[in-house]
Amino acid sequence: QNLQQTILALANTEASMKTAKFFRSFTRRNVRRITAFAFVGGAGLSIAGRNFYRFSQRSFVKASNSNDDVKKYDLIVIGGGSGGISCAKEASLLGAKVALFDYVNPTVHGTKWGLGGTCVNVGCIPKKMMHYSSLLGESMHDAHMLGWNVPENHKELKFSWEKMSETVTNYVKSLNWGYKVQLNEHGITYIKAFAKFVDAHTIEYEKRKKTEQITGKYIVLAMGGRPKIPSSVEGRELAITSDDIFWQSTSPGKTLCVGASYISLETAGFLHGMGLDVTVCVRSILLRGFDRDAVDFVGDYMKEIGMKFKMGASPTKLEKLEDGKIRVTFKSTSDDVSEEEKGNAKAEIYDTVMFATGRAPETKNLGLDKAGVTLDEDSGKIRCSKEQTNVAHIFAVGDIVYGAPELTPVAIQAGKLLAKRLFKSATNWMDYHFVPTTVFTPCEYSCCGYSEEEAADVYDEENLEVYHMKNNPLETYSVKRKNKDGKEMNNTIYFKVICDKKQKNKIVGFHYCGPNAGEVMQGFALALKVGCTKDDLDNVVGIHPTCAEWFTTLKVTKSSGESAEATAC
Repeated sequence: QNLQQTILALANTEASMKTAKFFRSFTRRNVRRITAFAFVGGAGLSIAGRNFYRFSQRSFVKASNSNDDVKKYDLIVIGGGSGGISCAKEASLLGAKVALFDYVNPTVHGTKWGLGGTCVNVGCIPKKMMHYSSLLGESMHDAHMLGWNVPENHKELKFSWEKMSETVTNYVKSLNWGYKVQLNEHGITYIKAFAKFVDAHTIEYEKRKKTEQITGKYIVLAMGGRPKIPSSVEGRELAITSDDIFWQSTSPGKTLCVGASYISLETAGFLHGMGLDVTVCVRSILLRGFDRDAVDFVGDYMKEIGMKFKMGASPTKLEKLEDGKIRVTFKSTSDDVSEEEKGNAKAEIYDTVMFATGRAPETKNLGLDKAGVTLDEDSGKIRCSKEQTNVAHIFAVGDIVYGAPELTPVAIQAGKLLAKRLFKSATNWMDYHFVPTTVFTPCEYSCCGYSEEEAADVYDEENLEVYHMKNNPLETYSVKRKNKDGKEMNNTIYFKVICDKKQKNKIVGFHYCGPNAGEVMQGFALALKVGCTKDDLDNVVGIHPTCAEWFTTLKVTKSSGESAEATAC
């Protein structure tokens, strides 16, 4: 009894009356467990109070639900990717009772994965690891020139896809487990099942062949998207997507990457760096929506190191041959067909065909219509106002939100801020403007703000001043890296800054193509966010010798017509 009085006093002073209610309800049933928290002194009592509040809250949830047919939650999150987990964890820290659903439909090839969503399992994480692996191979020339006893040509080294795949897979699975541990530590109910709406507050799911239901005061949709292959392609079931490539235990061999998206170019880039025969099939242009000067620079670099492109072509038919290989028939996508494009339209045989021609939101089969949530007719995404759907208590974050950048950090930030607004009465909204991003191609490309084409539409072309420069990274220029023809490569990094002259040369776009692009752009993204001008940039002292320092020395404008190329590093 004295122990109970002590705990209740702690609850009244260190927490809130709501906390005290939980303590009163469970002290009698959990005396032994509570005792562990009683033997602390001084300032430690507040920590014990918080720990016990979390424990007792979970106990309260279980006990209060034991007499109910349907469990009730403050928040239900559908989707165990970056945005969903971020929102769930933040809400639980703010005292909400949270349930999180996650379920992965296997690909046509049977590929499936664990908790964490696209980024962890079939996106950012395995992609970056494989990209790094390919960069290590390319750097063997540098190592040779700088004294290491390795072949000058990395293709003379033996690359083991199996070993690389084992390392990547083990790391990804460790992250899957880590997320499960985090959900448990936060007291979040994790439900590995496909969720469907019964009505606007009720979710139904099947677990161990038993149908169950739960209800939520708020519901957050965070299902993300999956790759899609055009239905017009005959034999498309023979192709894989990015959902498969990162889980392949054996080398894909000679590979066709269909599409000009960043996923296609990144995959083709790391496969080429590993010494595989890779071709990129491009219907029209590379990286639509990005700055054209920067994209052209990246494309030219990829061609210079020996990567192959089928421009103006699109697959129409895939056929499996007796030896297991795939014959691909192409068609020309241009009315004005060049001789090169005629050649590109001929059939060719590959070991693997990977499509990266777009993604579709996972908004089907959830019964969203039963909840009253409407979708954009063309994209299938959800139109939101500050993450809120047309149904007041239902929200959406991540790739399923119409118009939102399909980027992991965007989903994470949006989810966290949403939870704070729902359970802390915060007023911060997700800012989708000027979000930085990086394309991990062999020559990496990072940007923040407007492309030159977008800026011309927003500010009018005559109001823009565009500064640019080509230069050479010290590390690769000093060791004289060679292109596919054995010639020394030059001017392999590109810088571009777009300014609005009517706002005292306020910078509205940063673009960088070169090593460590993401690391370089992260800091400049902050500069752009706070409204820096070209004068501010010029007044920054660069760190020498780095690639990023060249941003502080840009002098050549596109309007001047002067050459942007450097003659040394």
